[in-house]
Amino acid sequence: MQTRLAEFIKDTPDGQEADQILRKCTHCGFCLATCPTYRLLGDELDSPRGRIYQIKQVLEGERPSPSIQLHLDRCLTCRACETTCPSGVQYSRLADLGRTLVEQRVPRRLHQRLMQLGLRLVLPRRRLFGSLLALGRAFRPLLPAPLAKKIQPRRQAPAWPIARSRPRKVLLLEGCVQPALEPTLNPQTARLLDGLDIAVIRSPKAGCCGAIDQHLGHPATARDRMQRNIDAWWPHVEGGAEAIVVNASGCGAQLKDYAHQLRSDPSYAAKAKRVTELTIDPVELLEAHAEALVPAADVPRQIAFQAPCTLQHALRLPGRVERLLTKVGFELTPVADPHICCGSAGTYSVLQPKLAAQLRTQKLHSLMSGQPQLIATANIGCLTHLAEGSSVPVRHWLELIDIKPSAPRSLR
Repeated sequence: MQTRLAEFIKDTPDGQEADQILRKCTHCGFCLATCPTYRLLGDELDSPRGRIYQIKQVLEGERPSPSIQLHLDRCLTCRACETTCPSGVQYSRLADLGRTLVEQRVPRRLHQRLMQLGLRLVLPRRRLFGSLLALGRAFRPLLPAPLAKKIQPRRQAPAWPIARSRPRKVLLLEGCVQPALEPTLNPQTARLLDGLDIAVIRSPKAGCCGAIDQHLGHPATARDRMQRNIDAWWPHVEGGAEAIVVNASGCGAQLKDYAHQLRSDPSYAAKAKRVTELTIDPVELLEAHAEALVPAADVPRQIAFQAPCTLQHALRLPGRVERLLTKVGFELTPVADPHICCGSAGTYSVLQPKLAAQLRTQKLHSLMSGQPQLIATANIGCLTHLAEGSSVPVRHWLELIDIKPSAPRSLR
């Protein structure tokens, strides 16, 4: 694709990167078949190829319009197009840049500004979000039905393992909304790793990964959050932590991008690169200990696995959780079109509720076709979004496994 970037952007690092990405696109259209919004709406402006054209127009000096803003808003950033693209177009980076430029130059309606501001102010603040969620649970019977459906009953969290010296140690990103939405998940992750003689280091000063601000067109705030997390983790990194375990694949995808996002920061570039290198999904750690794992006592064995887009297309770990669960002893039912997004996509299910609901209905139809007794997933956003409409329980896959009591230490 030929480009003629405007003066305001062409000699900047963002402009140079955008130019390289645009020049890789060959207009082939392979991405259309895997784009959830194009499949739903049939409008090429709501496809990766169409959005690339629109971003290109802005980069070449055309004034962005509310129409371009709408088509970018409808993008889930699921990155299925990146997996499909034969030319290696890094669409998500171009989309983030396009959103930022449009956000700066196209005023939003008041209700849109308030909604986005509310999400950016509340979700990254763990205590504030937890307090508001607790309030919502208390008054759930009085809330409007659409809002009440989003608030699930609180589940009792297991105790964290007692901190003790272990041969190996890792950091765990606890997240911003996850401790309140699924209080069982982080302690369960720590219990599994403790059972494998791996100590989990908690870092209370680490918070939101930055994805919320990044994808809503506020990269400077996102970078501030990245820097705070790096500062919180760095003493432990220097102290020998072998990995940063992220049990929400959406957050894991964001941490994997720290090196890129902070590449021009002289104070953080090297540290960000190291954080990116250390970041792993739990499956990457547990695969080597499969023989020591068993299904948890209280869970069904016939399950469907919903592979989050971030696990498949961003972290590039397709099929690995499924293979591990099968090896541990679960029967996985077939799922049609596993590469198609469920509609959660971070804040998307709040900001684009109609499209998100349509995608969830399609995804649940695919997941339930094999009559599973439970749906497993690997991302907190997907979990809460699917649970809102599912007739069977939806759980994170880490909650379904346990350490085999008789497993010899050599397998751990």
